[in-house]
Amino acid sequence: MAGRAVTRTRFAPSPTGPLHLGHAYAALTAAALAEEGQFLLRIEDIDQTRCRPEWETALCDDLHWLGLNWPLPVMRQSGRLPAYRAALDRLGAMGLIYPCRCRRADITSALSAPQEGAAAIGPDGPVYPGTCRGRPMAGAGSQDAIRLDARRAFALLGEEEVGFHDDCVMPDTRHRLAAADFIDGIGDVVLARRGMGTSYHLSVVVDDAAQGITLVTRGKDLFDSTFIHVLLQRLLDLPTPLYHHHRLIRDAAGRRLAKRDDARAIRLYRAEGATPADIRRMVGLTG
Repeated sequence: MAGRAVTRTRFAPSPTGPLHLGHAYAALTAAALAEEGQFLLRIEDIDQTRCRPEWETALCDDLHWLGLNWPLPVMRQSGRLPAYRAALDRLGAMGLIYPCRCRRADITSALSAPQEGAAAIGPDGPVYPGTCRGRPMAGAGSQDAIRLDARRAFALLGEEEVGFHDDCVMPDTRHRLAAADFIDGIGDVVLARRGMGTSYHLSVVVDDAAQGITLVTRGKDLFDSTFIHVLLQRLLDLPTPLYHHHRLIRDAAGRRLAKRDDARAIRLYRAEGATPADIRRMVGLTG
């Protein structure tokens, strides 16, 4: 009889500042859900203008202090640009991407035109109006972003929706988004940002597949982004893992914690004498 499939989870921080209580909750949750499987650390450092080696060292120290361990070597996105390029090339060969020269101000201006009406807000902000859609990849320049043509993507797949299962949010339900709602409410997302060669959406899909991640754990704020990732998995013929979108740790005013919230940095709690058990209690983990 075949053995039980191993659960493989990951925690994938960006080394752009100190880890805070929200990171602690996310990492501890991922490790706990791996059970007897494998918990991996991945460093998301594609934004080399903001990432710093000292922050990577500090975050690893904080995670070890919390009692977490992971196999080495650690995957770093900065070393995987060829893999992202290969994924882009595959999508390009299918005619599904195009270069975009629009800046944020251009997009805002286009969306504010009287004939456009109210702009839909997607996971990455206002839905792109398609100004550059149709530009050939042969004309792409170093200052262009690369976008996915969502309408063509669904047409190529011949599917009318995209969906996934989440074991945290209504676990017995397949969460579905119709193709028309994706096109109108999410739109042509950026797959490669200027000067980076990739984006969060593309790299996370390629890396989860490369690492054999079977359960993706992350905050509820990324729930809508998961529809993007599942669409990319379908286009690139990659497996779709299970998902677990957990609650967010918030401050007293109800705001989601960010890296600028240094007052809640794990390193400061450590300096004040807190123990790993104290951190667990602070984020509502008592086990």
